[in-house]
Amino acid sequence: MLDNARAEAGERFVWLAELFDGVTRGHFDRLGVGAGSRCWEVGAGGPGIPEALAAAVGPTGHVLATDIDPSWLKTGDGYEVRRHDVAADPPPEPGTFDLVHARLVLVHVPDRARALATMAAALRPGGRLLIEDADTALQPLACLDDSGPAQRRANRLRDAVRELLARRGADLRYGRTLPRALREAGLVDVAAAGSFPVGGPACDRLEAATIRHVRGELLAAGLADDAEIDAHLAALHAGGLDLTLAPLISAWGRRPAEHPPALGH
Repeated sequence: MLDNARAEAGERFVWLAELFDGVTRGHFDRLGVGAGSRCWEVGAGGPGIPEALAAAVGPTGHVLATDIDPSWLKTGDGYEVRRHDVAADPPPEPGTFDLVHARLVLVHVPDRARALATMAAALRPGGRLLIEDADTALQPLACLDDSGPAQRRANRLRDAVRELLARRGADLRYGRTLPRALREAGLVDVAAAGSFPVGGPACDRLEAATIRHVRGELLAAGLADDAEIDAHLAALHAGGLDLTLAPLISAWGRRPAEHPPALGH
């Protein structure tokens, strides 16, 4: 539904980077990504995280950025770009990566267990897998302060977008399952943390780009009408809604030296 081919995808990448790249880079530092590290960025979308990894690993490291549609990525900016479907294709260079990372990818993938197994199989012994995904059922509101008609409309439209995602196979409770999923993929030393912004221009602009992106789907499904969407976009432009997002759950684990994860289905 939120495909990379639309112009709004580029806007969404910009504002997602503004909101969450600092969180993700903090986890990279905590997990020991540095000079000489080999990293695979899965479902990279935009260039922000591949560029950050390339800066961290330096000329002695290697960063591979993959996506089903890698059109927003730029080969030659310090990282390699490949077209790759993590749920269908075998792992690139299995058993060689110090870090494999995916953010806001698996919630949209029907065969999440296979995708996780593919990423785990790409790790070297001792390598780390970091998965970050939303849990929109954990905090489903667009406006925590549901204080007026504009806020209630924002919450109705957030429900409508969640309904579209659910109809397309997204797991709206996926974020909370990540620690268990990493253990089931054979990883050890699993831990997790959550983060979400509450208000600010980046949240508003991400929301506007998302609503424009899915406007046709909302109308076709009868989940909203033009007047409601236009009023919401106008309220976003005016400011004052204090929009928030679903929590981003970040979970990480280590591939043990013994009992390497098996690539399963």
